[in-house]
Amino acid sequence: MRIVSLLPSATEILFAIGAGDDVVGVTFECDHPPEARARRIVSTSTLPDDLSPAGIDRLVSERMAAGEDLYHLDRGALAGLAADLVVTQDLCAVCAVDVSTVRDALDHLACSAEVLTVDPHTLPEVLDSILVIGAATGTRERAERLVGRLSDRLAAVRARVAAEEPVPALVLEWTDPPFAPGHWVPDMVEAAGGRCVLGTSGARSYRTDWEAVADAGAAVVVCAPCGFGLDESARLAGQVADRLPPGVPLWAVDANASFARPGPRLVDGVEALAGVLHPAAAGPPDPE
Repeated sequence: MRIVSLLPSATEILFAIGAGDDVVGVTFECDHPPEARARRIVSTSTLPDDLSPAGIDRLVSERMAAGEDLYHLDRGALAGLAADLVVTQDLCAVCAVDVSTVRDALDHLACSAEVLTVDPHTLPEVLDSILVIGAATGTRERAERLVGRLSDRLAAVRARVAAEEPVPALVLEWTDPPFAPGHWVPDMVEAAGGRCVLGTSGARSYRTDWEAVADAGAAVVVCAPCGFGLDESARLAGQVADRLPPGVPLWAVDANASFARPGPRLVDGVEALAGVLHPAAAGPPDPE
C-alpha cells in the first residue's frame, strides 16, 4: 500500500502502528517521527513566515472569510506517488488541506486512491481514530495494542489523581488573541485531575479576551499555542504573563507534540498536565 498523509497526527499514528514504510507523502509539518521528514512533501502553508500570533490570527481570519485556502496541495508531487490511500481531515480548515481540495486533485489526476477522513472531536474519539486508521492499513492488531497501552496509561493517571480535588485550569490554545480550548483538550484536563474553566469537550476552541480569562478563576494556566513547540510556547507565555491575575502559575508546553495534534502523544500531554496540577500525587512534570 502507498499512503499519503495530510495530517501530522495521522503521520504519527501510521508510524506508531507499523505502517510507516507505506507512507510515501506527507505535509511540511510532519516532523514526528523524524524519519517522516524523508518522505515527499505534498502540502505546504500559504501563510508567510515570521508572523506574530496576532498577525497569524488576522491573516487566517481574512483568508477564511474570503474563502481562500490556507494550504497548497502540490498536485505535481501527488501525481508521482501513485497513492492507494490519502488520510486527511474535515475538522478544522486551519489544520490541513480541505478534503474537497484533496478529492478535486485526485479527480484531476484520475487517481483512484481512497480518501480516509478522520475527525476526532474528543479524547476517546482520538483513540478510536487510531483503530480506524489501523483497519484501513491492514494494521488493526498493532493499532489495538497501541490503543490498549495508551488507555492503560490514561487509567494510571486517573488513578493517581482520583483522590485529589480537581484544580481549576485553563489551557490557552492561542495567545493573541487568547483562545479557550476545545475538542479533546478539556478531556485532557479532566483526565489529569483538573476542571477546565473555559472551553467544552468536543466543541471548537473559541476566541475570548483577557477579562474573561481573569474572571474564569483558573488556579493554573497552561500556554499551548497551536502550531508551536516548547521554546516558542515559552516565549509566547512570557509575552502574556502580565495579563493573568497575580499569583496564578503559568506553564508552557510543547503544543505540537502533546496537545494540538490528535495522536498518541496526547497521553504524554495528560501525564504532563497531571504533574502540573498534582505534583505530589502524579510526580512533577518532565522539564522536556
